[in-house]
Amino acid sequence: MCISTGEAAFSGTIVYCGRQHHPVHGLIHVLGYQNTAVNLADGPNAMLLHLPTTQLTPRHFLSAGRTGDVLHRMVAAAGTATARADDIAWMSAEPQPVQVFDHDVYTVLLATDPTAVPTALRQVPPHRRPDLDPGLLRFYADHFPGHTIAVCCFDNADAQRAKPLLLWYPPLDPDRLTVPALDSHTGTVPDLDAAVAVDHWVLFATDQAPAGWGEPVDYPGNMRHSLRAFLPTAVVGRYYGGGQTLLNGDFSISHRSLLAGDLDRVERLRPTRR
Repeated sequence: MCISTGEAAFSGTIVYCGRQHHPVHGLIHVLGYQNTAVNLADGPNAMLLHLPTTQLTPRHFLSAGRTGDVLHRMVAAAGTATARADDIAWMSAEPQPVQVFDHDVYTVLLATDPTAVPTALRQVPPHRRPDLDPGLLRFYADHFPGHTIAVCCFDNADAQRAKPLLLWYPPLDPDRLTVPALDSHTGTVPDLDAAVAVDHWVLFATDQAPAGWGEPVDYPGNMRHSLRAFLPTAVVGRYYGGGQTLLNGDFSISHRSLLAGDLDRVERLRPTRR
């Protein structure tokens, strides 16, 4: 459940998307992403995530700090009431071109124009600088207009000690929650017609849910207030795995279906060329 710039193996993926009204930033979506990565490339590697926003900067990335298990805590909550999914619905100031910064073990490049990434790679330290297939960047430019592409560069030693990626953004569509889940672990363009093996927890939340909705999340008492303000009180979710395969794509649900707790309405989005 990831696109990488070189050969890699990813397992135990957890993805989270929450919709909330933040006291400072207004209506936002919060994304959480974590997996176990094994870099099989000869040199550095990177994960690529496409995010449905044009307003993403380094300040939108949240530090997990001492709470590196925050997404596992959400899984523990959702797992008390959720079985494996057996089926899924289907549906098909001027910023800098690329922003480059360090976050946790990654050097991150943020680009609204993916074709501008190769030039910006010069700013990535050599031990984290991956080889990037221009065709992969053109794929993102063609299939995800209006999105921001995050290229999260890491080296072999970093891969095993990464904390979860946590970030918030003003979404393109506030009433549709989508998590990136396209799959290609070879550094090449993903095959949109391929059936891919899945091993994912997919979690959602909303601060407009009625009382008794979802499963409460147990956070540590010493969690920083600045982080807690972005996290949900309760979540719902499903595990996709156990030998299951799905056609390549992202996971998405409407806010209306989420409020109803109807996870049978989770859809698999497949991008189309613009």
